[in-house]
Amino acid sequence: MEIVSDFSTTTHDADYNLILQSTRVSRIGTSSTSIPVLPNLESDIVHGLDDDLKIIVKRLTGQPSDLAIVTISGMGGIGKTTLARKAHDHLPIRYHFDIRVWVTISQEYRSRNVLLDLLHCISKQTNIVNENDYDKDDSKLADLVQKSLKGRRYLVVVDDIWSTDVWESIRGIFPNYNNGSRILLTTRETEVAMYANTSIPHEMNLLHLENSWKLLRDKVFGPKNDHPPELEKIGKQIVEKCQGLPLTISVVAGHLSKMDRTLKSWKDVARTLGEVVASHPDKCLGVLGLSYHHLPNHLKPCFLSMGDFPEDFQVETWRLIQLWIAEGLIITTSESHKSLEEVAENYLDDLINRNLIMAIKRRFNGEIRTCAMHDLLREFCLIEAKMTKFVHVERKRTYPPLPPEKHIVRRFSFQTREHSADDCRKLLPPVARSIYVFSRLLETYLPCYELLDDLLGMAPITRRHYILRDFFSHFKLLRVLAIFNKDEMYLFRTFPLEITKLFHLRYLQVRFSGDIPESITELQNLQTLINHGERDKLVITSPGNIWVMNNLRHIHMGGPIDLVRESILDQHLAIGMPNLEELSGLCSLSCTSEVFSRIPNLKRLVIYEISSRREGMANRLIDMSNLTKLVALKCWEYDVPKPISIQERRYDIPKPISIKMFVFPTSLKRLTLYEFRFPWEDISTLAMLPNLEELKLKEDAFKGGVWRLSNEDKFESLKLLLIASTTFFYRWEASSDNFPNLKRLVLKYCHYLEEIPTDFGEICTLESIELHYCSTTADNSAREIKQEQEDMGNTSLNVEIHELR
Repeated sequence: MEIVSDFSTTTHDADYNLILQSTRVSRIGTSSTSIPVLPNLESDIVHGLDDDLKIIVKRLTGQPSDLAIVTISGMGGIGKTTLARKAHDHLPIRYHFDIRVWVTISQEYRSRNVLLDLLHCISKQTNIVNENDYDKDDSKLADLVQKSLKGRRYLVVVDDIWSTDVWESIRGIFPNYNNGSRILLTTRETEVAMYANTSIPHEMNLLHLENSWKLLRDKVFGPKNDHPPELEKIGKQIVEKCQGLPLTISVVAGHLSKMDRTLKSWKDVARTLGEVVASHPDKCLGVLGLSYHHLPNHLKPCFLSMGDFPEDFQVETWRLIQLWIAEGLIITTSESHKSLEEVAENYLDDLINRNLIMAIKRRFNGEIRTCAMHDLLREFCLIEAKMTKFVHVERKRTYPPLPPEKHIVRRFSFQTREHSADDCRKLLPPVARSIYVFSRLLETYLPCYELLDDLLGMAPITRRHYILRDFFSHFKLLRVLAIFNKDEMYLFRTFPLEITKLFHLRYLQVRFSGDIPESITELQNLQTLINHGERDKLVITSPGNIWVMNNLRHIHMGGPIDLVRESILDQHLAIGMPNLEELSGLCSLSCTSEVFSRIPNLKRLVIYEISSRREGMANRLIDMSNLTKLVALKCWEYDVPKPISIQERRYDIPKPISIKMFVFPTSLKRLTLYEFRFPWEDISTLAMLPNLEELKLKEDAFKGGVWRLSNEDKFESLKLLLIASTTFFYRWEASSDNFPNLKRLVLKYCHYLEEIPTDFGEICTLESIELHYCSTTADNSAREIKQEQEDMGNTSLNVEIHELR
């Protein structure tokens, strides 16, 4: 075992077992006994680590006097070992500790090797070497290590540890002499870091652009930075594509150092960066391969599925989870008592904690909104997916095009700029299970098409739709059909009826205008239905027999959908959709107790209230009290978009209705309201919701100049309050007692607000106040609150102000 730096180093699918079997084949980075030979940066200046080093040194040399564990976590190649090495060799650290020991664990852990490494490292520093010691059994070796450390303030670096079990087996080796000794632990697994030390681990961040460029520049041109000025712009473009990962920058720098230092050469590297990285598998991809091959088998297909998305694509969590479920990648048992969504969320959290997927956006409560994959990891993912025949990804077009070739896989993702529908049909076998479309699928031109147009009276766009409909209908075993392309050619004027013949379809994402046809019920296995198409009518109507689709879990229409057909209501409502968890786009006219009683397990709901039909809404309730599992609700005022002036938008509007038209369930945790223009007096209704944690009021959700809260108006559980674009809101009369547990206050475009209530600083839980383009007086009041808290010794309140220019 050698010291190496971080830069050196239940489904029913028949094909699922094939994936697991193929992952056992030796591939890039599989062997944990043979560390890939990678670029060594330890002697180099790695820009961007100075602040990290200060934090680590402070934790190593500060309180407490008890033995403490300091952890560094992050993805492979981000610089964990380099930071640990810098701390280990730092001059103040050398003086602070009597003895410094370094041991590297890696994936293949052998306790005897660790003990021998520890003993060897200690012996070299104490000049006490007894060759006979190395022949003793493990228990005696452990005793020798403890005796060698006795009475000394020591620092032990445990580098590259992969599991909590390994940490549990070695932690007892290190004695606690209450003298300020420390253990510095590096790991790719956040779970391991949290297990070793329940306080927040030090997480390594990717380098920002300037430090990335400095690293590349120093590696290629040396410390004197004697580089041609014309290369700086293209050099920054290159490191921007490296996305701040020092390992990638180092490999690319090594490649550039062997090339001519000309603008043309560097442009070629910028254009073919993915190929440059892939051409150094032992230097780059091998490091990441270690993380992948350490995954449990149930997570490997979920990781590989990220290759379905193009480079830099940010996928919403809810969409990714529904795709995993539809693909059959989520394993659950009756004993777990967890839903498929809950298990999928755990899978995603696990992959993020292992630093294999990046959480791009999070909700205030920490839930992940969107995620993505680093480009280097994606390169490894695509290579692995190809070798294991998990998915075929079309991401490059050759000119002239190569003859299409059948691929013996079941998942396909088209990520080129454009592709011939005819070529796609030749690529895909009839047994294809999943098709992801990010390309423009073009029809192949044939002279007979002109005759066909004349005979059928088809316009070119109609012919294109005919070809696309025909293309999808060839794959009778499809489970996933996801069209992400937002090109106008993919907006079907009516729902493509050919798709309803795909009986096995579980996930359907297609853009169409018009109503949902009755034949949709032929898709009895459908779990997710998504339509982001433009609407040519105010409300999308669904057939009454949609209620027989009891496998539906997620409906997302992007506009109002009417789920009620009075003539057949009684016939089909008795069945219901017990598995539906998210319904986005429910028309307010369909918000009846009969409808809600048939979707009892709904967790997330978006309601569109039709502003042009307000007269019919004035005297009726939207009673959601029986939706006892509903945690997130958005309510929009909605109408068909039309060109209107700002003046019309603000003044020529329907008469406001009261928020008392809504009866909210007590389970509600997140509530967002848009454009209702409720009177501020009605907000006391929301204060009575016992579990409400997030409240967002946007685009004149409430109307009036003064928001006055009484002593009885207490938002007991509220942690986040956002007020955005509220016209003429100028005075806010409230106290800290109204928001006793508020953590974050966000104000956006409140141009007339005079000030934030002065005693908000007394809310002991308040962590941040953010103002985006508000009035100068409101900005100043936030600064005064912060200053007052600092004068009182409270430095934890963060105030962030974005001013108008």
